[in-house]
Amino acid sequence: MGQRDEEGGVAVPKDEPDETGLPVSLQMAWGLRERPGKGPRPTLTLPKIVDAAVALAATEGMDAVSMGRVAKELGVSTMSLYRYVTAKEELYILMSEAGVGTPPDLPEDAEGRSWRELLTDWAYAQRTLLMTKPWILRIPLTAPPASPNQLAWMERGLAAMAGTALEEGEKLSAIILIGGLVRNEATMAADMMDAIIKSGVAPDQVIGRYVKTLNLLTAPDTHPALTRLLSSGAFAGSGEPDFQFRFGLDRILDGLAGLIAEREAPPSA
Repeated sequence: MGQRDEEGGVAVPKDEPDETGLPVSLQMAWGLRERPGKGPRPTLTLPKIVDAAVALAATEGMDAVSMGRVAKELGVSTMSLYRYVTAKEELYILMSEAGVGTPPDLPEDAEGRSWRELLTDWAYAQRTLLMTKPWILRIPLTAPPASPNQLAWMERGLAAMAGTALEEGEKLSAIILIGGLVRNEATMAADMMDAIIKSGVAPDQVIGRYVKTLNLLTAPDTHPALTRLLSSGAFAGSGEPDFQFRFGLDRILDGLAGLIAEREAPPSA
């Protein structure tokens, strides 16, 4: 069975498992399937298509990415893309794979460094990636990570906790929790940047207007906690650009440290 693509009414196969047990998108990401098959030597290649889509997303945002627009950028017909990519959803997975790239290797002195240092490095590497390529955040999450680079990042995060007393399921929960913190902060930063670009207002002016609005809407008798917050000057910032991220990450790591210390403590008499 097939589905009708929204761009041009072309019937394409669904991205579902075949005899290999893997969806077409993952077969493509892992290099287990090649397109096209028989016929003249193609002028297109899958990497060229993905590169064009990524360039479009980086300059105009994910909303600009469509099979038709990518084909236009490459100077080919939309139909010719379907010999390589069956649908936009498959293209999204390949774009994400290209965008995230491979994680930084464990440092040579990894054995001499603490799990906390290694996990912090992993978290900041993800943060840097998403801050510099915010278009990745706009790709819908439709399944757990399974492409080569996604699994490499997952492996790197788990490896940071290899020498701890945490159970394997707890290590998984830890990287999910930290990954959620990274993604949430990067998404808020991307949303703020989009708003700033549209309004033309500087970041400090945006915060200033927000504080002014809160002062107009709150009072000590109705919102005592918010009033104390506003009076503290906390919205002016701590002077550290990534204070909010560092604070959240440290609290997660503090919790893990407590659990690890509890596991490693000798049994009481």
